[in-house]
Amino acid sequence: MERPLHLLKNWLGGCGVHGWPCTALAWAAAAVALILLALIAYWLGRGVVGRLLAFVIRRTESKWDDALLSHRLFARLAHLGPAFVLFACAPLLPPADHVLQRVAIVYFVAVGTLAVLSFLDAAVDIYGTYSVSKQRPIKGLVEIVKMLIVLFVGVFAVAELLDRSPWLLLSGLGGMTAVLLVVFKDSLLGFVAGVQLAVNDMIAIGDWIEMPKYGADGEVVDITLHTVKVRNWDMTITTVPSYALVSDSFKNWRGMARAGARRIKRAVHLDVASVRFCTGEMLDRYGREPLVAERVAELKRGAAGDGRPITNAGVFRAYVEAFLRADPRVNSEMPLIVRELDPGPNGLPLEVYCFAADPTWAAYEAVQADLIDHVVAKAPAFDLRVFQLPSGADVGRIAGSVAGR
Repeated sequence: MERPLHLLKNWLGGCGVHGWPCTALAWAAAAVALILLALIAYWLGRGVVGRLLAFVIRRTESKWDDALLSHRLFARLAHLGPAFVLFACAPLLPPADHVLQRVAIVYFVAVGTLAVLSFLDAAVDIYGTYSVSKQRPIKGLVEIVKMLIVLFVGVFAVAELLDRSPWLLLSGLGGMTAVLLVVFKDSLLGFVAGVQLAVNDMIAIGDWIEMPKYGADGEVVDITLHTVKVRNWDMTITTVPSYALVSDSFKNWRGMARAGARRIKRAVHLDVASVRFCTGEMLDRYGREPLVAERVAELKRGAAGDGRPITNAGVFRAYVEAFLRADPRVNSEMPLIVRELDPGPNGLPLEVYCFAADPTWAAYEAVQADLIDHVVAKAPAFDLRVFQLPSGADVGRIAGSVAGR
């Protein structure tokens, strides 16, 4: 490189009397030569070396090189060639040689910074392939590191272009603290919230969260410095500010997934007018149900001993509980309760409280529907009516019977 530069310098020196370059033509020729050399260097780095590296990387089994290639690390490193040409050929263009060398140094630093940022992005992708990334996401922390790198590199670049010490500029930032706090308010809030979310293990990728205030109800797919992305069950994406998860309340269904069960809590309203004391004939008929036969026998013995009357609603409650315990789709190791709530305008609520053994959405809904369908359909067998407000068909039937009279 020294000899071509020496020859070009001697040629330019022949254009003047006291120094080189002494004419605008000579200076323009040097500038054009510099631009051409920079373009050739970039073409060699990007077009030749870059394509060769991409060809080799796509045929390797390593994940790292693929991640580096997808985040354009090698494409950014191709700018090192033009930066080197600019720095080496700057002495050919006085009196702008010192300025060009400072620009070349800033160019070097900018290329190196972009390469580091690409490496960090690739590291986040590789880290995301491990299961620990769902419990301990690092994307927010990496974004903080990237922001700090860009901040310090920016200060260094300005200091280099102004030919001043970077420490002098950093000392001057103290007076801009208030402005910086306003500009980076969201970043600072996101940083604090991210630390609290990570330390307290409040949220992780893959969690199902509900946050009605922001319309979020779905799976967490991404956690960054500023936002948390939630893919709702209707396949829409809701973006929630990170600090909102700390300042506001939200529901995390992670405990349900870890427990391997999901709660069923539904009530069937019985018509109060259909609840009555059981006769001997009614108990004999109820005793033919296999699930409740033993319980009916116990109730008969108890009634004969203390004279306490038995209601058909009580027998039905015992039947529903036995039915739930016999269903393998219901987790019998977790709380299972069939209880009556306060009677109201809609009748006597009979609430089923249990846990489905399969917490997945489709299986859970199927089990819940089957259980409630069975309770509703089985109620008449115990001389009970399910309460509902009159429908149009009911009104029409009543009107028809009145008209028939």
